[in-house]
Formats: sequence, structure tokens, C-alpha cells
Amino acid sequence: MGSKLSRRQVLGIGAGSLAAGIVSPKPSHAKRPAGSGSYQAAASPMGDSGRPYWEKSYSGGPIDVTPLRPGLPGDDYTPVVVPNGAPLPFKVVDDVKVFHLVAEEVDHAFDSGLRANCWGYNGRVNGTVIEAVEGERIRVYVTNRVPVATSVHWHGVYLPNGMDGVGGLTQPYIRPGETVRYEWTLRQHGSFMFHSHHDEMTQMGMGLIGMFVIHPRNPSADYRVDRDFSLMISEWSVKAGTARPNTVQMNDFNVLTINGKVFPSTRPLVCKTGDRVRLRLGNLGATDHHPMHIHGHHFRVTATDGEDIPRSAQWPEATVLVAVGQTRNVEFIADAPGDWAFHCHMSHHVMNQMGHQFPNMVGMDAADLNEKIRPLLPAYMTHGQTGMDMGKMAEVMPYPRNTISMKGATGPFGDYISMGGLFTILKVRDRVTSYDEDPGWYQHPPGTVALKASEADLARDGIEVKGS
Repeated sequence: MGSKLSRRQVLGIGAGSLAAGIVSPKPSHAKRPAGSGSYQAAASPMGDSGRPYWEKSYSGGPIDVTPLRPGLPGDDYTPVVVPNGAPLPFKVVDDVKVFHLVAEEVDHAFDSGLRANCWGYNGRVNGTVIEAVEGERIRVYVTNRVPVATSVHWHGVYLPNGMDGVGGLTQPYIRPGETVRYEWTLRQHGSFMFHSHHDEMTQMGMGLIGMFVIHPRNPSADYRVDRDFSLMISEWSVKAGTARPNTVQMNDFNVLTINGKVFPSTRPLVCKTGDRVRLRLGNLGATDHHPMHIHGHHFRVTATDGEDIPRSAQWPEATVLVAVGQTRNVEFIADAPGDWAFHCHMSHHVMNQMGHQFPNMVGMDAADLNEKIRPLLPAYMTHGQTGMDMGKMAEVMPYPRNTISMKGATGPFGDYISMGGLFTILKVRDRVTSYDEDPGWYQHPPGTVALKASEADLARDGIEVKGS
């Protein structure tokens, strides 16, 4: 009978392979401190060698490894798709990938009917994505053009302590007008985030957040997807008629966004039938967790906070909870043509600028109340007696300036889609001429739409509708 493994050995299966892989002969890059070796990616958790858990290398291992060559789009990875946003440009200088991140004020449109004075990176609010490859060395210059000091924290990323970006703790503030250099070698892959880490309630609430995608150096066949979407979730308080987020709000947020946009301004996720799809979901809102739900498909949860989940441990869901400060990767095959909703399943998170400070009006008989009040308030209209589905009327009723209360969009049947906020549409088509173009509304095959039942249908099936 063989010797038993200790609990520590069981938890640390695969750690030896990582430790052995840190040293590689003949490094081809700039010299590093004595004793260091070329970076070598840890074995994929989907491989046979497993993944080192709870060992001293769990924080990324030695920081003084010699970096690998910079990874390039097309050659080493397929760039992510950022609906309503874009990856941050880079250049390569002496085998280092160089980015320039600019924190600045942005006149931002959440939708055609709602703008606000926000803060963002490189002219975008929540839509700037940094994309890199495991093992390469990156250098990120951060220029501060907002009127107060800031810093940038690289959320979930292994790095030297002095690059962690906590203002006052690991670095001096980045004062207005200053440019600071962050530089380190990437020793992991996955979906991460970045955000201000100085006066976070204000600065993250104003929009200083973004996604940070690090592709694996030697991706397995399982890593390849046809559509790889990066979706940042956030929440805002923009009171009706105002034009600046209220960052002291601690609950009751009324503008919920995907990459800084609310539906109907969220760009659809266009896919071809049979495409393998990855959704990278990040949540840097202030307080709310979001159960993100897909229609017409199930997905597999494949990664959490930058850590891949072994295939044997992945599980199927139609809804994945993305808590504050977390990232989640989900993957599925888009094999069902149609226009499928993808949204947060908290019902008040799919309404634009919905207010909550009024009485429950459901079931109230307003009778002649309107006529009695209008001599004092000519535009008065009692509403809410049958719920909040006022449809397109919300767009034509008099509202304060810069307001999109309960705005949705007219759908393919002429009826109003009474959704907003954290809502977008997965558009799956058998033929796609361009992933960058909205293919329009889905053309349903005959007999596949739920329509009003005919008298013949009712009679055939013995359905008696009383009062009809």
C-alpha cells in the first residue's frame, strides 16, 4: 500500500511544477536581478498537471522574473469586443508594452436623453479596456486631468506592492496635472478590473473604473472563442433634471449601466449561429450585486475573479451573480437564432431613472382626481394605478430636463419594450455580414411567434374564455 498524501500535499498538487517552471535558460530580454529567471505560465487548470492552491506562490510567485516578449493582437490573442467602448491603444518600446491612461472629465451620454458631467479614462466612461498577455512587461503612464488627486489600483492583479495603486499607502497621490508610471511583469491571466483607489466613493462613483483583460500566454484549445465580450456593470444616482452624478448616494441608484450605457443605447451582442461566446462580466458599482440572466440559452461559469475553473468543476446556469468587486466569465454556444434578452434580474435595475419616493398607487381609483388638481397643476396626471408600464408615454410626458424616466424602446411588433438600465440584446443570426452592424429585428419563421389566439384555436382545443 502506497504512502498517504498529507492534506497540505493534496492542496498543493501542482505547486512543484510551477516552482520548477520559474527558471528558463537563455533569457532573451533585458537583465533582471541575480537569481531571476524567465517567466513561465503556470499550467492551465484544465490540463493534467492541475493548479497550485494555497501555497506561497499563490500571490504570483517571484516578482523579478524576466518577462517574455510582448503579445500582439491577431498573433497571440483575439482582441475582446467592447460594446460602446474600446481597448486602450498601446505601443511596444524595447520589448515593453506601453499604455497611456488619462483620467479626465467627460461629458457623457448614458442615452440620447440623459447626459452627465462624469469622470472617465481616455474620453470614455466605463468603456476603456486594457488588454495584455500573460508574461509580458507592461508600462502604464497615468495622467491626472481631474481637479483632485487620484491613483489607479489594478484590481485582482499580482504586482509589486509599490505598484498596487492605493493612494497614500503604496504610493504618493497623482496630483492634478501629474503623470505617474506604473510598471510590472504580468504573472497571470484572466478578467480583472482597474479603478481609482483614492476617495473611492467619489471617484469610482464619477466613473473612474475599467476592465483589464490579460490573455493566457499559451492558451488551451478550450480558450478559443468566436466572440469575446467585455461588459462592465456600474450604477449611478442622477436625479431628475440634474447633470452630475450624486456620489454620496449609498443606495437607491437610478441609472444602471453596461459599459456606461443604459438600454436602449446599449449596443447589441451580435453573434452568428454556432458561435462560441464568452461574456466577461465585471461589477464595480457601489453596493448592488447583479444576477445577470440570459434568455434562450444556458451558459457555463468558466472563471471567477481571474481564476479559470477546471472544466470538471464548471456548472451550468441561466443566471450568474456578479457581486460588487467581482468578475465572472461565462461561455455558451449561440445556437438559437433570435433576439434574446440579457439583463439583470433585479427588476428595478432594468428601469431608467426610476424613483422610489412615492406611495403605492396600484389599484387606486383616481376617478375625477385629475380634473380637480389640474386647475392648480395644468400638467398633472395620476399614474401608477396599474403599475409602471407606461410605455412610450414616458417619452412624451412633460419631465424635467435631462431625464429618461422609464424610457425603453419600440420593439419589432410596434409594442414598447418596457426595459432600461442593465438590459441588452443578444442577436443570434444564421448569417452575419458584419459583427459591427446591428442586423435589425429577428424575422421569425411562420408559426413561431406567440400571437392572439383565434376563435378557431379556442374552439378546437375546448378553451372557453368567459366574458369574451
